[in-house]
Amino acid sequence: MWQELVKQHSGAIIVREAASESAIQLAERTLAVKFPSDLQALLLESDGIEGEYGHGLVWQLDRIVEENLSFRESAEFKELYMPFDCLLFFADAGNGDQFAFPIQTGGIRRDDIFVWNHEDDSRTWAAPSLSKYLEWWLSGKLKV
Repeated sequence: MWQELVKQHSGAIIVREAASESAIQLAERTLAVKFPSDLQALLLESDGIEGEYGHGLVWQLDRIVEENLSFRESAEFKELYMPFDCLLFFADAGNGDQFAFPIQTGGIRRDDIFVWNHEDDSRTWAAPSLSKYLEWWLSGKLKV
């Protein structure tokens, strides 16, 4: 389903072998948050989706864990930015900005996607769901 959605908007897409359920569960434990069902489904179909020029439309599971831990644990970021434990980053815009699901009281309770701006630390609503994020980003409707 996810691969077809992405291929409707771009032919230059690289999909990967699926992530395993156990790998997703380990990532969730490591980050202390249950992933939204759409992100889980996408990762079970393809461990990340890469667009043109190597752009990560949705990062591989290992990168999701690595980036989130890095943002949450960086002493430098703690001085510069608001806390990141309220966001689950899963993609970047290629310019330093990052896409994320909001984490509220220990879980992700909304399908909405937000974009974090690396220059001013703003967190702005970007799309109502993962599927709309992909559709809008690939069609050019979503710009950051």
